[in-house]
Amino acid sequence: MSHLLNADLHSHSLVSDGTLTPEALARRARERGVELWALTDHDELAGQARAIEAARQEGLPYLTGTEISVSFAGQTVHIVGLGMDPDHPALVEGLRATRGGREVRARAMAADLQRVGIEGAFEGALRHVDNPELISRTHFARHLVETGVCSDTHEVFRRFLVEGKPGYVPHRWASLRDAVGWITGAGGVAVIAHPARYRFTANEEYALFSEFSQLGGQAVEVVTAAHSAPEAARYADFCREFGLAASRGSDFHCPQESRVDLGQLPDLPGELTPVWTLLESRIH
Repeated sequence: MSHLLNADLHSHSLVSDGTLTPEALARRARERGVELWALTDHDELAGQARAIEAARQEGLPYLTGTEISVSFAGQTVHIVGLGMDPDHPALVEGLRATRGGREVRARAMAADLQRVGIEGAFEGALRHVDNPELISRTHFARHLVETGVCSDTHEVFRRFLVEGKPGYVPHRWASLRDAVGWITGAGGVAVIAHPARYRFTANEEYALFSEFSQLGGQAVEVVTAAHSAPEAARYADFCREFGLAASRGSDFHCPQESRVDLGQLPDLPGELTPVWTLLESRIH
């Protein structure tokens, strides 16, 4: 498969914090020219069977996926898994345990927002959640927009829910070793998602890539909505230095919120190894 393939290997449905069903995402992906798709809901596999069937009906090649929340050097890092067995027991149990702390964290976020005069945020966020086990900052953000506290979700994340702002509550997620082990143990490929989003020092970032590679991680998102062209070039260099494949994904959540629509990303740089070439036997 060529590096020019219009692959979109990072997207979210209402099973986690997206707003569309897996079926609607599959249809949208096909309509926008996607040639290989993955649904990568946060810490969850419940949408996979629906996505596989929807992609089949659309004639759209599909890779299973998830996006696992990991704690590393005091920050939350996301590791995408692609092409794994969604019924693998260790992966299923690991994700269940990772989801378990979300309600406690969400109630603490609501209490912190209440201290600055925003009442009822937990209940408001819940109205935007299809799967209560996966309540997240995105659902709080939609509530703050709905109630007029902010004009859009981008304003929310400037004023609230991030470190140093009201509503921010850190959470202890899975370890990097756990996440990579669950994915590779289930036959998949682990991918560092949108690395430019993390606020690491140069040494911390190098440590992330070094440990990830040593643990069996095989790829990094080079082209994604969160990356500028210079950032994509930077992580292409990381691919070459660490011998990693390159992935490509819009991180699409919602037609009204997402910076880039499904299938609308630039091509991968031609000299890199596309992650899908490692997974051809796992494509549905």
